[in-house]
Amino acid sequence: MSVYFAVSLSPVEGNRKKTSWFAWVCFSPLTMAAEGDFLARYRAVSNKLKKRFLRKPNVAEASEQFGQLAKELKQQDCLQYAAFCNLAMARCEQTLFNAPGEALALTDANRALQAPGFDEHLQAALNCYGFAIKVYIEMNQPVMAASLCLELGNALKEMNRPGEAIVHYQRAAELQTQMPIEALLSMGEMATCKILTRDYDGALSVFTEMQLICQERGLQLPGTSTPVGAFLDIVAKCEISRVLLLMLLEPPPQKLLPEHAQTLERYAWESFDPHSQVTFLPENVFLLLQSVVMACQEKDTESLKSLQTELWPFLTAEQNHLLHLVVQERITPSGQGI
Repeated sequence: MSVYFAVSLSPVEGNRKKTSWFAWVCFSPLTMAAEGDFLARYRAVSNKLKKRFLRKPNVAEASEQFGQLAKELKQQDCLQYAAFCNLAMARCEQTLFNAPGEALALTDANRALQAPGFDEHLQAALNCYGFAIKVYIEMNQPVMAASLCLELGNALKEMNRPGEAIVHYQRAAELQTQMPIEALLSMGEMATCKILTRDYDGALSVFTEMQLICQERGLQLPGTSTPVGAFLDIVAKCEISRVLLLMLLEPPPQKLLPEHAQTLERYAWESFDPHSQVTFLPENVFLLLQSVVMACQEKDTESLKSLQTELWPFLTAEQNHLLHLVVQERITPSGQGI
């Protein structure tokens, strides 16, 4: 049977107007037996925080000792106990009104809880991440808050929880408004998670928004609306993914949004003039993608298979997965429609 400890992380004393918080951390009996002196040392430090007659507790000293105990436990690979001490340290730093120290202690606890068994301590880790992010936002450090959002999103994605990761990638993008490239990369992770959860319509919306941001905020070639540099790389990736998703979803004309109709118009045979039209893609990739659109419209499965082989080296793993789904949908239609 596992044993749970609740760590109340509210101010030790004072009237600081800040939300109190706590986390449940689970320790296995085997680990507890191996580290039998942990609770005794932890309680010895905690006792220093008790109010005594005419004497204030030395919170700074207790915080330092909790931090030292956490380091020792990490070295012994007792990461769950280390997280427990980091949480106590964060409580002390909160009481001392030391927001940077509080955020750092919470972040250390997050990372310790991500050790093997993270799934078991998921709710505790989510609480810690949430409050660490809140502290960084209160400190007016959105970059640090966004980095924790990304860290949490990546951890959830690795745990095969892409649906839960989406909200954290979205929050990271919202916190990165002053860093458009980083915000776009976070949105790209959102789109990936939507593809993993088979929300292809949602992924299409994200890629479309990303492409519009690139065209609006990216540096542009003189006399054109074509972005350059990293923005061009992102808009090219979005263009390919959007075309493949449109081929997969096959929205009927009456449900085709104007921005999607405009994209498909670029791939009509009669519309492309390589001498007068600037595209986001290399000409050979554009022509192959144009052929994919025509093969899908003509329901030419054999040509589509051949084009899949030719396009394979030019696409990312995610785009090749989408193209594979397009081909499979033509071979054995799911009948689910959009």
